[in-house]
Amino acid sequence: MRIKDASSLNFNDRLHPVDMLVFHYTGMESSIAAIERMQQPESEVSAHYLIDECGEIYQLVDEEKRAWHAGASKWQGDTDLNSRSVGIEIANGGWNIPLANGNLPPYRNSQIDAVIVLSKLICSRHSIRQSRIVGHSDIAPTRKDDPGEHFPWEHLSANGIGLWPKNENHYWLSKATKRSDIAESSISESQSNLANIGYAIEISGMVDTETSAVIKAFQRRFLQYSVTGELDHLTYLQIKKVSLVYDACGDEVA
Repeated sequence: MRIKDASSLNFNDRLHPVDMLVFHYTGMESSIAAIERMQQPESEVSAHYLIDECGEIYQLVDEEKRAWHAGASKWQGDTDLNSRSVGIEIANGGWNIPLANGNLPPYRNSQIDAVIVLSKLICSRHSIRQSRIVGHSDIAPTRKDDPGEHFPWEHLSANGIGLWPKNENHYWLSKATKRSDIAESSISESQSNLANIGYAIEISGMVDTETSAVIKAFQRRFLQYSVTGELDHLTYLQIKKVSLVYDACGDEVA
């Protein structure tokens, strides 16, 4: 695998060993613009790798150093995720630059192929567990929406990158009753299950602003055709199912 150099000075020393992998979309017009921004000291932004529109891989920061891609974030009780993670930016406009019809611009097959190859190498080098492979919106749900609900998490999981419910019955899920009358006990249960997966959430028994943001982040990853931020019955069932997957497989190394 060929990796091109695009070195950035936007890094410092890690305070923790690497045990996470974080995916982002650039949210910019082009990979060139994204690289230039991450090379500008005043931006105070960087990532370890960027995958351009054609699937070419650029390295901006050595994996042993702390790149500045995660910001204020939390996962499975850990903070300072910049110190704990390798960050991969993928050239895609996302919600910042949607298509003319308002839809999200698709990721290209060549990009996802590169994501899989690169991710396997990173996870092997650092023994990263499946439960520690995340999107930016997972670790910063009130601030971020990348890599977006068009990111092919299920396909990545089928190739050994990240967790996904096995043998999911999409037809059953799509036909599940979408009720809004979720009991307080079910809200608390869902919050507890979301925390079990890794999301930073308070067990309040109420669908407050924070809970809605976390639910939306969960849906962007595990229920991509229903990104509402609402705890309907469909979402309640999927949260429960994914939590069980994390219980069973969270310690597996990718």
